[in-house]
Amino acid sequence: MNLFFCMVAFMATYSGQAQTAAGNFNFIEYQKSFPRISEVLKRKEDTLRKQFQDKKLPWPANYLYLRSFKYDSELEVWVKYEVNQKYQLFKAYKVCALAGTLGPKRMQGDYQVPEGFYYINEFNPKSMYHLSLGLNYPNLSDRILSDSIQPGGDIYIHGKCVTTGCIPINDQQIEELYILAAHAKNQGQDFIPVHIFPINFKYPRSTIYLTKYLKDFPEYIPITAELKHAYNYFDKTRKLPIIMVNKNGGYVVEGSIPDEKELALKALKKRELRPQKHFNEDELAKVVDKLPVFPGGNDSFKTFIEDLSREMVSYLDEG
Repeated sequence: MNLFFCMVAFMATYSGQAQTAAGNFNFIEYQKSFPRISEVLKRKEDTLRKQFQDKKLPWPANYLYLRSFKYDSELEVWVKYEVNQKYQLFKAYKVCALAGTLGPKRMQGDYQVPEGFYYINEFNPKSMYHLSLGLNYPNLSDRILSDSIQPGGDIYIHGKCVTTGCIPINDQQIEELYILAAHAKNQGQDFIPVHIFPINFKYPRSTIYLTKYLKDFPEYIPITAELKHAYNYFDKTRKLPIIMVNKNGGYVVEGSIPDEKELALKALKKRELRPQKHFNEDELAKVVDKLPVFPGGNDSFKTFIEDLSREMVSYLDEG
């Protein structure tokens, strides 16, 4: 497959808590040296701690994962405490402004929010947008596929609810998110993953919109397919897939998605099976007087199939 092993999500998930001890560096204490952060911690940390208690989540989270959905203007915050644990949803924020359209960012000045797999690489306590968390755009995929001279940059999650291609939330929300990210980094998560999707794939309305969009811009079908694969994998497992980049700049998402039958069997093994009931076969009917039919008969069934087929056409890929 000629893959560059760009472990975007792998690094982001498994950076390891052991790094915290290096030089006994305390990231939270360092952040307190900035007056704005010191004030925010005093004002917001207890509130956050109570929110975690209300959801029966230990404080603070050692691992953080963020999912952003452009079309649906949502930013989800997921947390966990051990490497092998599954992520749990803490809350979702409303992204309060949007620039550009669906599709990845490909050059400076296109006002596009990127789509793809990133991680937080900067904490800015002096941001002109109150507080901000920088993303590692352009990543390896972007450097191959975007404009080679001016791919753009300076992509942040920030406050102030304005944007020219970033992910803006309100000031109260960026304060919470900044504290959560600072604690995760303090615990050793140097690569906090941020996955940016065109849509939330669980919403039918959004899926219909994306399908129409891809008919006009078929060049985005490959990246969208890998983004959807990563979305589905996380939704089924609550774990991050390994994400790599091939020589052409395309994402390659590694991770098989368990099917419904497999999940049902696992759930069955976890619970105690009910005792089997045995029936006297001589008392069971061997024949029935009338076979079941569709309400209205065969003609109604044919009409139902025809109507359903027409409705489902919009969900099919072109061709």
